[in-house]
Amino acid sequence: MPWLFLLLAIAALAIAFMASSVVVVALCLLAALVLLGMWVLGLLAQRIDNRSRHDAQMLDPRELQRMRELAEARRAAAAAGTQAAAGGVQGDRSQAS
Repeated sequence: MPWLFLLLAIAALAIAFMASSVVVVALCLLAALVLLGMWVLGLLAQRIDNRSRHDAQMLDPRELQRMRELAEARRAAAAAGTQAAAGGVQGDRSQAS
């Protein structure tokens, strides 16, 4: 669809070059400028649409909450494991002295 705007802008420029009336030239140049802007915006919209995720791939709030709770439990278990390991190392040092 954006390519149609480019073709129309080129046609408007061609008409502007062939016109003999200043009003027609001004209107055609204005139309060409607007159509070129619409062409660029259309290309950008296509690019954004191609890079965005589909709605089916997004998580629902319940699944997201479950994943957060699972990550928090893993962090807590890892923190408890490092504290237990650090406590065991200090206990070994006190027994050695």
